[in-house]
Amino acid sequence: SGMAAEDAHSYRRGIFTGRMGDGRYIVMIPQVCAAMMGTIAFSLLFGVPRKYYIWCGLIGGAGWAVYVLASGYVSGAGASFAATVVVIFLSRAAAVVNRCPVTIFLISGIFPLVPGAGIYWTVYYLVTEQLGLAVYTGYEAVKAAVAIVLGIVFVFELPQGVFRWMAKAFVKIP
Repeated sequence: SGMAAEDAHSYRRGIFTGRMGDGRYIVMIPQVCAAMMGTIAFSLLFGVPRKYYIWCGLIGGAGWAVYVLASGYVSGAGASFAATVVVIFLSRAAAVVNRCPVTIFLISGIFPLVPGAGIYWTVYYLVTEQLGLAVYTGYEAVKAAVAIVLGIVFVFELPQGVFRWMAKAFVKIP
């Protein structure tokens, strides 16, 4: 039999927030680096032009950093929402600065936030007939997915002019 649902949740929260020792947020550094590398690798598979790899990596890493920081204060779904808002905001800004479609950065940047492990564990618990844990992990994965969708919708409701204005204010665009 596995860990109780609350024990598993607390353990995962401790890993994400770095609260498992004296180096409070030291665990965050390799996680953000791994998120950046994973985002760049996914960008390669997704067919993103090479000149945008760094942008994609930075956006994916920033999203994961926000997720890790927020997960210490809000639920997993709340952390997913906050991180998604940052990823989509940065994706739209990068698209304006680079004069390219936002999907280049959006799809790659959202990659670290997708609740793939939650879906995996839900199926695992179903197969091993641990229905309580299956319901718990499945519900958490669905909440995270809905939070991601809401974050995308929230930022896409901002007018494009906001991002053009920001780009002109911070970056010299020809």
